[in-house]
Amino acid sequence: MTRLLDMTLFEAVGAIKSGEVEKEGLFEAYLDRIRRLNPEYGAYITVSQGTGGSGRVEDGGVLEGAPIAIKDCICTKGIRTTCASKILREYLPPYDATVVSRIKKEGGEIAGKTNMDEFAMGSSTENSGFFICRNPWDKSRVPGGSSGGSAVAVSARLALAALGSDTGGSVRCPASFCGIVAMKATYGLVSRYGLVAYANSLEQIGPMARDVRDCAMMLSVISGQDPKDCTTIPRRGKDYLPYLDKDVKGLRIGVPREFFGEGTNSMVERGVWNGIHALEEWGAHWEEASLPSLKYALPAYYIIAMSEASSNLARFDGIRYGTREEDEGLNWEESFSRTRGANFGSEVKRRIILGTFALSSGYYEEYYLKALKARTLIRRGFERLFKDYDLLVGPTMPTPAFRIGEKLEDPLEMYMSDIDTVSANLAGIPAISVPCGFAGGLPIGLQIMGPPLGEGMVITAARRIEEALGLDLRPPV
Repeated sequence: MTRLLDMTLFEAVGAIKSGEVEKEGLFEAYLDRIRRLNPEYGAYITVSQGTGGSGRVEDGGVLEGAPIAIKDCICTKGIRTTCASKILREYLPPYDATVVSRIKKEGGEIAGKTNMDEFAMGSSTENSGFFICRNPWDKSRVPGGSSGGSAVAVSARLALAALGSDTGGSVRCPASFCGIVAMKATYGLVSRYGLVAYANSLEQIGPMARDVRDCAMMLSVISGQDPKDCTTIPRRGKDYLPYLDKDVKGLRIGVPREFFGEGTNSMVERGVWNGIHALEEWGAHWEEASLPSLKYALPAYYIIAMSEASSNLARFDGIRYGTREEDEGLNWEESFSRTRGANFGSEVKRRIILGTFALSSGYYEEYYLKALKARTLIRRGFERLFKDYDLLVGPTMPTPAFRIGEKLEDPLEMYMSDIDTVSANLAGIPAISVPCGFAGGLPIGLQIMGPPLGEGMVITAARRIEEALGLDLRPPV
């Protein structure tokens, strides 16, 4: 059983196709483990009822029989989608998100819907409207967010792979904290149709897996143009597996000094440099670089994200969408206020208020418009760097996973955790987090950023680091 659950996605699908493993037995083994361990880790909000319950469409696909976890802000037909919010606790989507349809078409099974920060607003999965999610490496620590449940599911062997969404680092942060691989692709490479929107101009659905090969498999399945999403890039899906065997010899690696700013843990720094030197041993060349506009990234990101969130979440009022509180005798405004007040968590309320303020008359130009201009500066800064370098490398997160409750009462300190990840979303470029070592027994991640549509090169470099470091990433479950 242990061997069965320790198989990677690539190995498990191969074993199913060769007849070594029965897909029904594999799925039931994962469901049994979820039933036993999920109360302890809080990875899933909703668990599948059994093989076939996911509405699998075809046999013989590249994900044949694989149990895949889906973040609970991605719509699944007939399976509850709550965004970890009480206001959507009874929402049953009548359709699948495009990425879910593509997974089913390739034979993947939906294991369940994973826990997250409410409406993807957070960096720790402590803001879930239902229950907390715990890091499998140390249950007293957060798994990262907002896709914390997906990361825990993959790391703790509660799924073979998972999907998350990344608005400012939400697949890369939990990947770093939980010792897995996760990728945010170029904006528009993956369809957002069926993703409950937080900040449309920033977010992308991303694959989360145990190693780079599995991550590349998942990206190959979910990427490509979608006529249902006008923001997708007009190009067909691509097989990213061939990039696993390519060479990094001669690649130019830039290491922006701004990624190693104040507050970066020394062991994180050491792990990242181990990864950089591993690329050097494979024949790549690195140089220290500078991206001065990064100092604007965090404030620009939070103003833009909160502004878009205040607009997107206006629909959840108990009338158009969402659970409605008892409101007999109340007028519309009072009913609206009662429903949202009772069913939104404190972080969601905070971001709606701040976003509404930034968009309000008299402050729009002072805040939102300035943030958009800063975003342009950041994008141009990356464009300049990518004229001199093929890839950029730095820490995914400045620290290993922090303790549950440690930053919950200080929103600014929590927001600072995203300092190394938000710039990729502002610029719309691909970025991957790959494990590069440990700090105090907790995994840490290295981030590789590439130019737009440079996913293949990013995957190649991540694979070489993974091979060179050879880390044992099985948590002490």
